[in-house]
Amino acid sequence: MSVNTHEILSRYFAGEALEVILTHGRMVAELSLAVGRQLALSNAELRFIEEAAMLHDIGICRVEAEAIGMHGEHPYIMHGILGREILEGEGLPLHALVCERHIGVGLTEADIINQRLPLPVRDMSPTTLAEEIICFADLFYSKKPGKLERRKPVDKVRAKLAGFGGDKIQIFDSWLKRFGEALR
Repeated sequence: MSVNTHEILSRYFAGEALEVILTHGRMVAELSLAVGRQLALSNAELRFIEEAAMLHDIGICRVEAEAIGMHGEHPYIMHGILGREILEGEGLPLHALVCERHIGVGLTEADIINQRLPLPVRDMSPTTLAEEIICFADLFYSKKPGKLERRKPVDKVRAKLAGFGGDKIQIFDSWLKRFGEALR
């Protein structure tokens, strides 16, 4: 079964916000697919990765994200869990888990507690290869208009993650070893 990601996203976004989400999703999907091909994943796995990458930020429709014209009632950090709720409602439970687990390199219970994040206290780290690939690819692309199609250099990604602790850099570096060939 193939999922029409454009149709789903069009139900939750319009105008510039839809274009930003579609472009960002496409960039994340392209890099994710490059990683998947590098790893010789099956066509079914690649199709899922493409769909989930396109939908991973659907929860932004319910948060405050002024730069792209979204004025929801929730803080931005909640877009992962809100995306999970939306995609579960759409009958896409595996895609929904990608939404919840794609923030940074994943959020642990300790991250949520120590940073006092307005999130349920549970592990929200990627657990499947597809989730790791999409999480990795997402780190390289912004949702800022004008920068959507510009891939961030590895050193910028590492520098941003450094602010969240050495453990986050270790996760990223392990992904870089496994997936980094696709960046060339």
